[in-house]
Amino acid sequence: MKDTTPEVQGTVEEAIPNTLFRVSLPEGEVVLAYLAGKMRLHHIKVLVGDKVLVRLDPYGGKARITRRL
Repeated sequence: MKDTTPEVQGTVEEAIPNTLFRVSLPEGEVVLAYLAGKMRLHHIKVLVGDKVLVRLDPYGGKARITRRL
């Protein structure tokens, strides 16, 4: 099944324990995001200030970081 949730580019503002991050979006919104499984599996580091691609949750909860740009 194809995932149709929107992906937007954001900037990491804060790193929180357990691979959670506060990501600011271009609209001025700040969301809580977690790392995708493949990023954890391949030990991809995400630091404060990095530009990331975020897949938003359709229900308005958390977001998932899918790629580091």
